Amino acid sequence: MSQGLVLEETTSRRDAMARMTRAFAAAGIEDPAIDARLLLCAAARIDHVALIRDPDLPLEEVADALEAMARRRIAREPVTRILGSRGFWSLDLLVRPDVLDPRPDTETLVDAVLDLFGDRQAEPLRLADLGTGSGALACALLDVFEQGTCVAVDISSAACAAARENLTRCDLGHRGQVRQGSWEAALPGPYDLVVSNPPYIPTADIPGLDPEVRAHDPLLALDGGPDGLTAYRQIAALLPRLLAPGGAVVLEVGIGQADEVAALLTAVGLRDVGSKSDLGGIARAVIARV
Repeated sequence: MSQGLVLEETTSRRDAMARMTRAFAAAGIEDPAIDARLLLCAAARIDHVALIRDPDLPLEEVADALEAMARRRIAREPVTRILGSRGFWSLDLLVRPDVLDPRPDTETLVDAVLDLFGDRQAEPLRLADLGTGSGALACALLDVFEQGTCVAVDISSAACAAARENLTRCDLGHRGQVRQGSWEAALPGPYDLVVSNPPYIPTADIPGLDPEVRAHDPLLALDGGPDGLTAYRQIAALLPRLLAPGGAVVLEVGIGQADEVAALLTAVGLRDVGSKSDLGGIARAVIARV
């Protein structure tokens, strides 16, 4: 079907939308019309309102660029990677190759943190983001806690570079420190809050993931070991040393993992262990206090 996708300078915006939507649907893409609109607006440098107002204008000089973008999407490259950016919380973050593309579900962790510390937004809280990836959580939390500081840790040099770039892009670099290394790189602390979105996909499940994830997100950020819990065991063992008195941890978990991760936190002596669900009703964040 992708071979039939031809966009010319005389093709109207309306026709381009229809052709891309059909091609994306045939490729098995979940929201073909939405992705077609996002790519067209980006290529033409217009917003959705302009597309609605002038649907019959020809593509003209953006036709080749739009067709190239559409073919990448047909090959199941995520829209965010094609565009190079993603909205997360209230921020616009760069999306880089070899770095996990932040997901909307991860915003659940920011909501959970606000449940815990919403009355302390003016305090100079000490934060740590373990496995920071793009720096999405670090940036969002520093945006929320305007007097806070954050140590963001990742073992990947590409992730550390992306996190630094996003902290600078969001004008938060002066309050965020990025360290390359394993979880222990966050030591000695202590921190008022530790957050993490660690790798949690069981190794055997990775071949069955959607192509957008399997082929484009780094394996290092996905593979959680045989049962998906390897990173949680490592992080849980460090938490008694990382957390300050009265401190808290918020961890993202995969579907069905909340109870097992909660048990790991209880086993190291943390209390008030609970969870928060994402918009789909899935327990997505596990929360505990010292």
